[in-house]
Amino acid sequence: MRLNGMRRFVRSVFFPKVLNFKSGFKYSVLLGIGGNIGDSKRRFDRLFRLLQDDKRINLVESSQILVNEAFGFREQADFYNAVILIQTSLSARALLKVTLNLERRFRRVRSFKNAPRTLDVDILYFSGRNRNDSRLTLPHKGAEERLSVILPLGVMKMGFKRSRFGN
Repeated sequence: MRLNGMRRFVRSVFFPKVLNFKSGFKYSVLLGIGGNIGDSKRRFDRLFRLLQDDKRINLVESSQILVNEAFGFREQADFYNAVILIQTSLSARALLKVTLNLERRFRRVRSFKNAPRTLDVDILYFSGRNRNDSRLTLPHKGAEERLSVILPLGVMKMGFKRSRFGN
């Protein structure tokens, strides 16, 4: 793994934020978020509020925001990336619909692989579940190798290890 793509960590109103696990939710899920068009920090805070207002989701913790160079297609602005630990009773497929709707709400356009984007919301891990179909791969392909996942996860207070992903 190369660390030379990392620029710095930044904070915003809701990144980082530590809340609590709650009973009554079936699954622990790690979301990865990213963007490099417009004010990503502000957009991340708006996303946090939308997730917080969704009764089907319990926000547990958000990481600091990592600013890192783009990979794949490099001729673009640096990316802002963070991870969010949530709980939900939604199935992985239902949660995917929620994340895709959120991306559309923030005007995400899928022009080509690794293209600039307003907001990307990926399901990285879903309670230790494995899935590989045309719509969803769990765990997210390459998540364990990406600086945009590993570094924000590493600075979280509760951390991935204590998130009950085996349940």
